[in-house]
Amino acid sequence: MQGKKISLLPYTRVRCHEFYRKYISDPMMTEAEYVYNEEKVNQYYDLKVLDASRIFFAIVCDDVIIGEIQLKRVDNVNACATLSIVMSEDKVKNKGYGTEAERLILAYGFETLNLKTIYADAVHRNYRSKHVLEKLGFVHLYDDTILSYYKLDRVK
Repeated sequence: MQGKKISLLPYTRVRCHEFYRKYISDPMMTEAEYVYNEEKVNQYYDLKVLDASRIFFAIVCDDVIIGEIQLKRVDNVNACATLSIVMSEDKVKNKGYGTEAERLILAYGFETLNLKTIYADAVHRNYRSKHVLEKLGFVHLYDDTILSYYKLDRVK
């Protein structure tokens, strides 16, 4: 899928390793430092990316992988899924790349997969993510002790 600034490409094992070699953990998400480990990335790829209930894409800008985005818990019976995005580091944030990636995957979910509803969640302190979700039309549903939950219904 091609946007104005970024592309969403199939998330291969090579692309997954390329992403996690450069990944720097976001203090908005966790205080733990991330250290690349080839074996752990392979396990992540096998467990998550190859999971049939998930659809992953690499977010690519100028031939560089700057993030990963997915629809997880894809439920074809109830026509719903949950959006998740991770950007590689702070220097690729606040440039519209994540917003564009989310717009592209939402269009894919609604138009190609014929989903009726896409959910999302964000850590309470991740104000940037919550702002983008609301800008894209997600409606805040509720909060628990860790996350804020959102919902976006397909416009008919």
